[in-house]
Amino acid sequence: MKTTFPTPSSTRICKPTYFSQSGFTLLEMVIVLGIIAMIMGGAIFTMQKISDSGAITVVDGDFSSINNGLQSYKTNAGHYPAEQQGLKALVEKPSSAPRPRRWTQIMDKVPKDPWDNEYIYKYPGSKDRSRPELISLGKDGLEGTEDDMSSQDE
Repeated sequence: MKTTFPTPSSTRICKPTYFSQSGFTLLEMVIVLGIIAMIMGGAIFTMQKISDSGAITVVDGDFSSINNGLQSYKTNAGHYPAEQQGLKALVEKPSSAPRPRRWTQIMDKVPKDPWDNEYIYKYPGSKDRSRPELISLGKDGLEGTEDDMSSQDE
């Protein structure tokens, strides 16, 4: 028995009569970039709020640290620094009255709040007159505004 193979003329090769286009149109690219920009804008806005809450945590930590330093100062000196001596008394020995009976340097430098403002020192405090009060002016840097923070706030 003889085997026959198809001849080249009997094989059929299908060639498409149209060409498919691949890629994106300019409109599709603009839409995708717009969506990405909206997502990034939302992420930046959210990160800013997280940053603000982080700054508040830093202020709370500074209040605690400075209050511990003030307590050490009182233990050594017998009293808290006067308001005019301020927090500088934790770094340098006060030269004005009331002078401490014993003094040691408690801090290398007085920290600033996260917005680069100096903390305000008040003694006696406005709410608890037996303790000093530390105040951060907050993000706006203005005293007496809504974003001010006090160590005597509970």
